Amino acid sequence: MSINIKDAQDVYKDAGESVTFVTLNLKKDDLDKDREVIAEFADMSNSIINSMRIRNQNDQLAVAWGFSSDAWDYLFPNAPKPKELTTFKEIKGPKYTAPSTPGDIFLHVRAKVESVTYEVLDQFMEILRPITTVEDETHGFRYLEGRAIVGFIDGTENPAGVESMDYTLIDSDEDKEFADGSYAFSQKYMHNMDAWKSLPTDEQEKTIGRRKFSDRELDDDEKSPNAHNIVSKDEEGGVEHKIVRMNVPFSNPSKDETGTYFIGYSKSFHITNNMLTNMFTKSDRLLDFSTPISGTLFFIPSKTTLDIIAEGEY
Repeated sequence: MSINIKDAQDVYKDAGESVTFVTLNLKKDDLDKDREVIAEFADMSNSIINSMRIRNQNDQLAVAWGFSSDAWDYLFPNAPKPKELTTFKEIKGPKYTAPSTPGDIFLHVRAKVESVTYEVLDQFMEILRPITTVEDETHGFRYLEGRAIVGFIDGTENPAGVESMDYTLIDSDEDKEFADGSYAFSQKYMHNMDAWKSLPTDEQEKTIGRRKFSDRELDDDEKSPNAHNIVSKDEEGGVEHKIVRMNVPFSNPSKDETGTYFIGYSKSFHITNNMLTNMFTKSDRLLDFSTPISGTLFFIPSKTTLDIIAEGEY
């Protein structure tokens, strides 16, 4: 097994205080121009990030960005392709559906303060705006005590620190051409907060599978049969497989719009897709209060791959 953390983008658990997710679609008016701009962005993005880290050393800027399958095929038709980079296919369950939605370029920027995320994205979009349209832009925040917007601690079972890279970074033995890259699955949920808040705390706990205050896991016989922390696992082959996930709250209270932006980073999208399939085919109890409105798979290239793109070698 061989990975190089220094060659990877920021695909670890660090939700940040201020978070912005942007999904862009390429206009696809002029392939040569599009390739030229993407090469410029692959070259300049790291400089923009490094400059901001020097200027704001304590604000913990973290950035990951990448391409969907359609974008890769369009921009780099003659290049090799990450083995598991495909278009996400919707998952239909007996009650709920995980939709598949468009997207070519994905940006995930987080920091301690919004001025830093703003400045980075403003500079990014100066480069990308001429060749893209906006599919979605979502501004998230760190909720109280790092909890999800539904009131429970987020990410307790996530791999921590450097260990997380074993779960997010592609091993050179698995896909040599794209070692140290990662698959990112983004999914945006809207919540029925009135219905959720009307549930007694013990019913919320059965839904999630954990205590709300202490975050302790419930015994299996205390949980709902389709509790979130039961059906959202991938235990293929009798082994639990993990990804690095973040559930980022967002809200427009005056419009009564509140939701969660889910981002899952993994070295294999097969694992993430198994989790999603379990959730929707087994009717995750949390889905009674949470409606997915998007779903797109992206590949987050390593810095080495970005250098190749910047040089126009794809």
